[in-house]
Amino acid sequence: MNLHLKIWRQKNSKSAGALSSYEARNIPEDCSFLEMLDLVNEDLLAKGEEPITFDHDCREGICGMCSLTINGVPHGPSETTTCQLYMRKFKDGETIYIEPFRAGAFPVLRDLTVDRSAFDRIQQAGGFITAHVGAAQDGNCILVPKTEADRAMEAAACIGCGACVAACPNASAMLFVGAKVTHLASLPQGQPERDRRALAMVKKMDDEGFGNCSNYLACEAVCPAEIPATVIGQLNRDYTSASVKESL
Repeated sequence: MNLHLKIWRQKNSKSAGALSSYEARNIPEDCSFLEMLDLVNEDLLAKGEEPITFDHDCREGICGMCSLTINGVPHGPSETTTCQLYMRKFKDGETIYIEPFRAGAFPVLRDLTVDRSAFDRIQQAGGFITAHVGAAQDGNCILVPKTEADRAMEAAACIGCGACVAACPNASAMLFVGAKVTHLASLPQGQPERDRRALAMVKKMDDEGFGNCSNYLACEAVCPAEIPATVIGQLNRDYTSASVKESL
């Protein structure tokens, strides 16, 4: 299949960027979106031109590094990450617009690569526990009801890709933070820091420049891990409770 590509090119974080046109020729329908970009880069290198910069790592839909906005949708027309999006989802001769994730807290570094280290700083602010949980064989010593264990595992599936932020009109990170808070709030090991965690992670989220939630639920629609928006409700409850306790 042959495709017309409109790709965002930007030399660095301080320079202005723009969409550039490229032709992708003889692309197999069964190759992934990133493999298609690899083929385009091979053609550019053969011509002595600068290849397109984009993030990737596992290419198995696990790490979330492949943060691309395709035709205006984070990760494109799929229910998974960009690396697991296959070209059979597109039509021969189609024009595809490829841009980086758009958010003030995710500055563009080069071309399609953005700096998502703000997520790391939010995680460092409170996404940890101090309880000694022992070695692997001690894992079942603290009994957890199945409903709570399932809820924790559902929230823990978040890979921190940032699609939720890119999809949100407010560039909110509430789904990401809500997943991290819900994960640990559902387990007994996460209780000692529960109040401090909610306050610290929300404060860091605000400091990093993310917006607030207006219940558009666009985040839930594009999340490759299918994190439910109910985690935002859990975050709001934990934050409100912790704020009241702090004021007493």
